[in-house]
Amino acid sequence: MSAPASVSEGLATGARVESAATFAAGLSAAARATVSDVVADVTARHSEVVFGLMGNGNAFFTSNLTRRGIRYISARHEAGTVAMADAYHRASGRVATATVTYGAGFTNSLTALAEAAMARIPLVLVVGDAPTTGPRPWDIDQRMVAAGLGVETITVDAGTARQRTEEAYAAALSGRRPVVLAIPYDLAAVEAGPQEAAPNALMYVVPAEPTARNGGADHAADAGSDGPAGLAGAAALLAGAERPLILAGRGAVLAGAGLELRALGDRLGALFATSVMARNLFDSPWDLGIAGGFATPPAVELMRSADVVLVVGAGLNTFQTRYGTLFAPGAAVVQIDELPAATSPVATHFVRADAAVAAAALMDLLTPEGEPRTGVLRGWRAQVPHVADGLRAAVVPAVEFAPDRRLNPPAVAQALDALLPAERTIVQDGGHFIGWMPMHAAVPDPAALMMVGTAFQTIGLGLPSAVGAAAARPDRFTVLVSGDGGALMGLADLETAVRSIPSGLVVVFNDAAYGAELHQYAVRGLDPAAMLIDEVDFSAVGRAMGASGVKMRSLADLDVLRDWLAGGARGLFILDVAISQTVVADYMRESMAGILAEQEN
Repeated sequence: MSAPASVSEGLATGARVESAATFAAGLSAAARATVSDVVADVTARHSEVVFGLMGNGNAFFTSNLTRRGIRYISARHEAGTVAMADAYHRASGRVATATVTYGAGFTNSLTALAEAAMARIPLVLVVGDAPTTGPRPWDIDQRMVAAGLGVETITVDAGTARQRTEEAYAAALSGRRPVVLAIPYDLAAVEAGPQEAAPNALMYVVPAEPTARNGGADHAADAGSDGPAGLAGAAALLAGAERPLILAGRGAVLAGAGLELRALGDRLGALFATSVMARNLFDSPWDLGIAGGFATPPAVELMRSADVVLVVGAGLNTFQTRYGTLFAPGAAVVQIDELPAATSPVATHFVRADAAVAAAALMDLLTPEGEPRTGVLRGWRAQVPHVADGLRAAVVPAVEFAPDRRLNPPAVAQALDALLPAERTIVQDGGHFIGWMPMHAAVPDPAALMMVGTAFQTIGLGLPSAVGAAAARPDRFTVLVSGDGGALMGLADLETAVRSIPSGLVVVFNDAAYGAELHQYAVRGLDPAAMLIDEVDFSAVGRAMGASGVKMRSLADLDVLRDWLAGGARGLFILDVAISQTVVADYMRESMAGILAEQEN
């Protein structure tokens, strides 16, 4: 948040502005190398771009960055700063930096920070904090609040600003997690003085991993297997498989295991599948696509016929396993992960290992000495040659309209896939609509499809996330897919998106409702009044802020978008799609069927 217009206003709110004397002292110190300067110096070495919103607590830090010319993208809401940094990492793989002020600025960022923590995103959030002399009436214990989200806080002082800042970046990178770097208010403009030697980033000790979520060793038949012993057992299962399936997740992407896993699958004659976060990792004609709720029916049928499934770097949550129904009851499911135990009850065997190391070791174990590392041991592929011809080609085109004459979302997704540039980044906000683009639209690689908000089950982070993705990959056409509820929640940063995305599209699947709630609770007899939204024309809102756009009520309205693309696709286009409330996503139908079945029992 920006500072109030006057000192008296700030004192009245008890949130943003110190006394005029304090500010004057800060201004006189600005010519010296301050604590904020030292923090900014280290930040600039680690960051190509910083996402922030200035206030009292980070004013000196932010000023240093902008004065030196580092790229700085200002959000309009503090949650947006962290969401931008989160998406920047997902699109680029680089550590990210965000900054907000203390107090209300910090608390406004918490939802996005919780998402980053649960999704294990390496970013540093530079914040203002209470003075070292003690809290003021409006201060809170920010360290305690961050700890409640599972986020570590590192606080600088005059002699350790460089060391502590380096530690923050080292911790974020080595632990794949967000870290809060706090600058106490009374030190922000104080001369830093001599600095202690900064540590070697590689020497930072990562805290012990928390206990695995969603299950653990109690559910796995071979949960204690580590390294070579466990891999030998996995190799034996794969060698004896008639229908092997290799499923890779984000862990395999982070480990750079794609090529090794593809070679392993080619050796076995296996089929492939991925989580959403590993989409297109294999770049193989034998890839069935996304496993779980976003899988196509033909792909699900094949996955359910696998007799051995090798799961590498994927969590196997309930959605990913289609509520435990994705694999056949007798299938052996071998999960390989760096976590200490299996994360799902569907895993029958667990091996703790690095994804790339494990893939290479399995390849060696399955290749007899002296035999070429090519060829096929057993060929499921020979039984299903149609897979290589493309299961996507067999998908029936969706009808344009639902019975209520509003648009059918799958038809819109299919049309957009054919129309939009192939070099694209698709950013998905959370909501009922979340599966339509992943199911019907291609992406060039795993980093080009991001599902923001899914770790913390939140909506409204899509608009700032699109900004971060575009900053990371300006060479790609940025596509944000949101719902009307999420778009309204994050509306403050629509202006940021218009201002900073060089070429992009915002697709709002607008059903005039909180669709997920409507399809989960109204069908169970709850009053839907609070689930409905008066319909907003987001294209008109976007045009008021300088974007192009159209309200889409038929596929023919895509001609406006087509002309804009042909004209150079400069800036942002808002496509407000009037979709039907009557169309329920397949994954939502499965979820509700399971819930209703449990209630009946």
